[in-house]
Amino acid sequence: MTALAEFIRGNRGHIIEEWEVFAQSLVPAVGMNSLALRDHIEEMLNFIAHDIDSNQTGAEQIQKSQGGKARSSKHTAAETHAALRLAGGFEIDQMVSEYRALRASIIKLWSAQNTEPTRQDILDLTRFNESIDQEVAESVGHYTKKYNHLEDLFLGILSHDIRTPISAAHMCAELMPKIGSLNAKQTMLAEQIVDCTLRATEIVTNLFALMNARFGSGYPVVRCPMDMGFVARQLVEEMRTVYPTLEIRLEVSGETEGNWDKARIAQVFSNLIGNAVEHGFKGTPVDINVKGTATEVELAVHNQGVPIPATTMGKLFDSLTGSDEEHGKEQAGAVHMGLGLYITKEIVVSHGGKLSVVSSEKGGTTFVAHFPRAAPYSLGGKS
Repeated sequence: MTALAEFIRGNRGHIIEEWEVFAQSLVPAVGMNSLALRDHIEEMLNFIAHDIDSNQTGAEQIQKSQGGKARSSKHTAAETHAALRLAGGFEIDQMVSEYRALRASIIKLWSAQNTEPTRQDILDLTRFNESIDQEVAESVGHYTKKYNHLEDLFLGILSHDIRTPISAAHMCAELMPKIGSLNAKQTMLAEQIVDCTLRATEIVTNLFALMNARFGSGYPVVRCPMDMGFVARQLVEEMRTVYPTLEIRLEVSGETEGNWDKARIAQVFSNLIGNAVEHGFKGTPVDINVKGTATEVELAVHNQGVPIPATTMGKLFDSLTGSDEEHGKEQAGAVHMGLGLYITKEIVVSHGGKLSVVSSEKGGTTFVAHFPRAAPYSLGGKS
């Protein structure tokens, strides 16, 4: 068989054509020209061929397999390819699939020579796979680094460029009645602005929490002495102020004092009560039960409303699931990320607990959060 490095150099045109055909099959490639599709493939093939031919000791092979090979330039062709694929809208798995297709294409073309492989051919094939793996590692590493940078930029925009005008609008709406008397219509509009800005601030806060959970270290839990019954009463009073015509019934029983993260627990109460208010039938009460036992404190929130379909129960706590759809209240043109329930689940799990839901036409919908009194063992958290 022709030496693999020599084969790659001699059949570069055919290999690149197959690379382009595969890249074209990926959804983000629609509208991309040939130059964009072939992005840096020639340089990567040159690297692979050179790497196969280069001398390599056993120690160097181990070092390469562990990702410790010295860099030949500031940015490799694989890293540049990753940055351009990210900019072009490619998902990381789509980019990785290009390398899988490249590996299969070269091996298929090379093995079609129909000759018995020699020991050198096996060595070349091993070096070839090492080179492809290195290209994948460089691409994935750089893609992830760039993606994390975009995430930080996104959070920065949220924290400053969006929070600032929202806060300004909220402040103006609150000041309007204090500056002079308003008629009924103007008062209603000012109250709507206050409500909308509060909701927008809540969405931004939830997005921060979502990013921390999905891309960071999850939800760190800082435990301190607190009373869940007290927090429940506090949150219920706030809800009664916001919804003066809604009947919210609270029952607290047993020992509800313990060590939990008070701020996170308050968020759980707020999310579950708010969810029950939003999805309950008009004129029906929301029931909240906080019960302490020897091993845990249980929080249950119940409302009467359209039941959650059994087919969607499994994805109810997913971060991008639309909760309106699950509750039978899908609104045309609305986009609801369902962050509240996802965040609630993450907080409960961070405390070593569990969150469950039952829903039926007869019994209504009840969310139950269990908070153990004993802190779970953790290697890296503050639980």
